[in-house]
Amino acid sequence: MQEEYKLGVSLVQYDIAWKNKQQNLEYIHNVISQLSGKTDIVVLPETCTTGFSMNSHNLAEPIDGKTISSLKEWAKDFNLAVCGSYIASENGIYYNRGFFITPDKEFYYDKRHLFRMGCEPQFFSPGDKPLIVEYKGFKIKLLICYDLRFPVWARNVDNEYDLLIYVANWPASRSKVWNALLTARALENMSYVCGVNRIGKDGNGLQHEGGSRLINAKGDDICIIELNQTCVETVYISKSDLEKFREKFPVWKDADIFRIE
Repeated sequence: MQEEYKLGVSLVQYDIAWKNKQQNLEYIHNVISQLSGKTDIVVLPETCTTGFSMNSHNLAEPIDGKTISSLKEWAKDFNLAVCGSYIASENGIYYNRGFFITPDKEFYYDKRHLFRMGCEPQFFSPGDKPLIVEYKGFKIKLLICYDLRFPVWARNVDNEYDLLIYVANWPASRSKVWNALLTARALENMSYVCGVNRIGKDGNGLQHEGGSRLINAKGDDICIIELNQTCVETVYISKSDLEKFREKFPVWKDADIFRIE
């Protein structure tokens, strides 16, 4: 019998240098280069090269800008996928844009739920299209930070995804919500859930403690990164374990139908 392939997921928790793309890209390159041959997906925090700044006019990049060009090159050179988000510009419009970049393809998701308490809707436009990527036998959905509070947008209809990823700049003052909702999303969607959050104080004075985690469909933590620590943790997840649990306990068959307008 052929041995099952398990997907390697690396959670990268670090203190994002405020609006310093070069410093952040250097750190990301160092991490990715060391993970080559050891993982399949490298998960970075939200706005991984700038921090959660509302200075979209000056920080935004086109699709062929330094951030995406570098990540595409590194994904190919080190034969892995990289995901996170960055500040993007397209036709004069700014987005908090999620990316999932493989060695030979690239996929994008524009954050739907913009954080009004941080004035994000004043400086960014919302997206309206979900993203599910098929990669190495897994179907993967990418969402961004505040999206975590809205379960309908994450609803796993007919098991359309196996791994749900949230990349975030989630403040320490709301860590209880972060932990509760990550677990809830795993339980209600019968999916692996990966949440990667930054650490450190940003340029707005907000403190972040990380709390990056990977949870299985039963709500059990299979990876927890220590709070306030720069750290990279790699965990391997099993598609067959997930499928066996879904078959044994098929609550998804009784799920309500939601329509998003």
